[in-house]
Amino acid sequence: MESSKVCWGLLRRRQCLVPTLRGGLVLALSLGAAAVVGMLGIGPFLAVTDSVPGGVMVVEGWVPGYIVEAAVAEFKQNHYDRLFVTGVPLVQGSPLSEYKNYAQLGAATLVKLGMSTNDVQAVPTGRTRRDRTYAMALSLKHWLREHGMTVTKVNLITGGPHARRSRLMFEQALGKGVTVGVIAIPSDDYDERHWWHYSQGVRSIIDETFAYAYARLLFYPPQE
Repeated sequence: MESSKVCWGLLRRRQCLVPTLRGGLVLALSLGAAAVVGMLGIGPFLAVTDSVPGGVMVVEGWVPGYIVEAAVAEFKQNHYDRLFVTGVPLVQGSPLSEYKNYAQLGAATLVKLGMSTNDVQAVPTGRTRRDRTYAMALSLKHWLREHGMTVTKVNLITGGPHARRSRLMFEQALGKGVTVGVIAIPSDDYDERHWWHYSQGVRSIIDETFAYAYARLLFYPPQE
């Protein structure tokens, strides 16, 4: 009887099961179906809208102008106490701009669109190399604390597939006493229902999928 050990006893032969032609076909079809379901479902999953009108509204200052316009319409349609604009320092064009932070730029844009300066508050964040959304949410938390403002509901306005991760980061930063809602404004750059037909859509969905996985599985809020 041939020994099952080879290479001077360092390796051992084992029997294993491999798919038949029929089994391989079923496996391939199953994987293909799973890929299609995932491709169709990942966009709506990331671009979640779960609004909680009332309380205060937050818009991320880096978002394009059409999202800022949507924030103005939402603010006028529902009853909010204030509209906060978060942001980090500008990464391009700051030497030519009077605004050095996206929060200030976003607030100025809102005022230009007809918002009252009494309703709009910029909350800038310093330069940060990682977890920028969390850092902006934490800056908002500190601003509210420093100004003695108690908030129980926050409605976040942001762009498409960034929505789910943004809400998660704001929930982490603001704590359990604050309910965070989110409104995802569809992108103007591509059709989010068929994102795989557009290079910008592919980049956005892939980036946000990995970023959300990191935020959900590997991110741990630093101790304040």
